[in-house]
Amino acid sequence: MRKYELICILQPELDENAFKAALERVQGWVGEAGGSVDKTEIWGRRKLAYAIRKHTEGQYVLLNVTLDPKSTSALERNIRFLEPVIRHMLTVV
Repeated sequence: MRKYELICILQPELDENAFKAALERVQGWVGEAGGSVDKTEIWGRRKLAYAIRKHTEGQYVLLNVTLDPKSTSALERNIRFLEPVIRHMLTVV
């Protein structure tokens, strides 16, 4: 098991319920892969450096995750197809 940082940028127009649902979905995928979410930090709405899919702002979330290295590709594939997520980045700590 390795420790990872997962940063997700979600669409800025999401209401609180949709935001929490998308976040819980990502956390659920980590759990299904046999990992655990150690810490979740919601950084809030921030301006993007450049427009992504016609969005100039995004809601940032940092997840500290413990996960098996073999499960990272499946997690990233699931996140890639989640509509509210504009961008994500998974890095080893």
